[in-house]
Amino acid sequence: MNAAVQENLIGVRTVKAYVREDYEREKFNGSADAVREAQLSAEKLVILNMPIMQLCMYLCIVAVLWFGGRLVIGHSMEIGQLAGFITYVVQILISLMVISFVLIVSVISRASVVRILEILQESPDIRDDTADQSLSPEDGSILFRNVSFAYDKSGEGIALEGVDLAIRSGETIGIIGGTGSGKSTLVQLIPRFYDVCCGEIVVAGHNVKEYRLSTLRGSVAMVLQKSVLFSGTILENLLWGNPAATEGEVVEACKTAQAHEFISSFSEGYRTRLGQGGVNLSGGQKQRLSIARALLKKPKILILDDSTSAVDTATDSRIRSGLKEERFGVMTKLIVSQRISSIADADRIVVLENGKVNGFDTHQGLLKSNAIYREVYESQRKGAN
Repeated sequence: MNAAVQENLIGVRTVKAYVREDYEREKFNGSADAVREAQLSAEKLVILNMPIMQLCMYLCIVAVLWFGGRLVIGHSMEIGQLAGFITYVVQILISLMVISFVLIVSVISRASVVRILEILQESPDIRDDTADQSLSPEDGSILFRNVSFAYDKSGEGIALEGVDLAIRSGETIGIIGGTGSGKSTLVQLIPRFYDVCCGEIVVAGHNVKEYRLSTLRGSVAMVLQKSVLFSGTILENLLWGNPAATEGEVVEACKTAQAHEFISSFSEGYRTRLGQGGVNLSGGQKQRLSIARALLKKPKILILDDSTSAVDTATDSRIRSGLKEERFGVMTKLIVSQRISSIADADRIVVLENGKVNGFDTHQGLLKSNAIYREVYESQRKGAN
């Protein structure tokens, strides 16, 4: 039931757009009815428990009085002994009533306990127990050596296969490919969101598994297509990238990300409060704030995973121009995009197809040698015309 409510709140606009309010209402009522029936069954046990236990207790007292009374009449037992015996019996029976209540509550809460234990007993697949505590990336060079990866632990459904790439520190690398070609998977392997099935990924001359996770991820900034912002002010969200950043650094990063102008248009500027998930901002504004937050981190490697998809081409161009500034020269930049215009001026471009590298060259080189890249380029150019 909670899952249904959460889905409806998140996708409320979609529900309204497709006029599915009645359907979702019926689905919720079905879930609510199931919860109510389960709760009623549990309450019946609780309600019946007390009368049954009291009946047992009073029957025991009557039995004690019956047999004890006969012993008192026959002068085999004193009245005080009988009264003491009844007191002990009552105390024992009350304790048994409490135990029965605890057992019923345990049965009712068993499902919740099982779910909580599943979370508490879950151990992460990605660990850094054997990592060198003192090791940190000195530059942003990246090397993929025969990397293959599958989301299924059994190895079925290969997402990447036999990837070999050598990226120099400070290079700007574009990544393009069709839907499901493995673009996002490729870049998410660098900060060890997942571990490769075979092969290895080397950052700054060391396998990524040799670094502590906090050290490795502290050297990598990633901006996803779906930008995530948190409740609080714009400034608080930006400082996630670098809590020690000065006001000047924040403004400079926002200017590079083309966010300063729209932030300044708000009456409270950088102190403007955001709703949950940044609901009071457009998609493009959230993406630009996410880019600024990543730049404040001053990473060795910057990953932009289709992070300007909601930004117009002119703003996208200004963001790319800002990233070419000298102060970002030592930063390795990986730009995943569906638009060739966003990656055409990259130092080199990776073309992915079905999880394999189909081409790796400059824009001009790929136009001459790679049929897939050339086809995408021609189709986008025609669309623009």
